[in-house]
Amino acid sequence: MIQAEDLSRRDLRRLLRQKRRSLSCSQQHRAAQRLYRQLAQHPLFRRARHIALYLANDGEIDPRILLQAAQRRGKATYLPVLKTWPGTRMAFQRVRPGEPMRRNRFCIAEPLSKAARQRPVWALDLLLLPLVGFDTQGGRLGMGGGFYDRSLAFRNHRHNARRPILLGLAHECQKVDRLDLEKWDVTLDATVTDAGWYPLRLAR
Repeated sequence: MIQAEDLSRRDLRRLLRQKRRSLSCSQQHRAAQRLYRQLAQHPLFRRARHIALYLANDGEIDPRILLQAAQRRGKATYLPVLKTWPGTRMAFQRVRPGEPMRRNRFCIAEPLSKAARQRPVWALDLLLLPLVGFDTQGGRLGMGGGFYDRSLAFRNHRHNARRPILLGLAHECQKVDRLDLEKWDVTLDATVTDAGWYPLRLAR
């Protein structure tokens, strides 16, 4: 496990991105399969009707087979769409199999923006988030743009804001001892890796 206390956020982010990018294609494939087994039959995933995911980029663990499984089960699935520049938030838009994608300003694939198919984030049941680093207390280190934190800021200000459930997805090698969080950082309900759940109390 990486000791984060001696590193700046910038250096920690760089180190963790290098770690996940260094994984081979076969390691990435095995990690995605193990992640699927961790989540596909979990009650949180099975009960959720509206699930937001992401398309993997920059070595992120790939939830594509979870997306496909959710669609086969008739769940409504959503992907993030960045607001037009200079917007710094994202919307979550419903997607169906085979839908055309485009590259956003960070060269990440996303659906063609259609407001009528977007759902407020608070109306989602489950949100599976990418991350750069995580700790076992719900801390999440993102890419630094703050898109998820701004889009989920209501979770920090509403005492009863329980939706959506926030699950970070990561490779086990992205775990650190403890992250120093800023007041605007939104914490996770749990993080799921190819090796397990953190915290373990949500594993079943």
